[in-house]
Amino acid sequence: MRRSAFWAAATVSVVTLIAAASWAAPPATGERVIHITAKKFEFSPATIQLKVGTPVVIELTSADRKHGFKAPDLGIDVTIEPGQPTLVRIVPDKAGTFPFHCSVFCGGGHEDMVGEIVVVP
Repeated sequence: MRRSAFWAAATVSVVTLIAAASWAAPPATGERVIHITAKKFEFSPATIQLKVGTPVVIELTSADRKHGFKAPDLGIDVTIEPGQPTLVRIVPDKAGTFPFHCSVFCGGGHEDMVGEIVVVP
């Protein structure tokens, strides 16, 4: 019984490490990196421009507390922990303007914590 518990815990640990490494791997050489800072009720910058088919890494940091970054139309939904960057790789496949917002309640102004990703052809 003890052995199966050990292997179950080891398997969960390995899967977690692999998932974390693939999601938060550092940008490859030559990859465009866009920095966005989340802080009390705002993202800076609140608008970013990308190009269809061009891969980028969005590096999200928090200046104060836990925040979220959700762009539903682009399939992005991540949590931003203070003190550590959150990296999101994206290759936009369609042009348009795609809103994003903070998905972790952060106080009375949370609903104003929004922005947009503009993808051009």
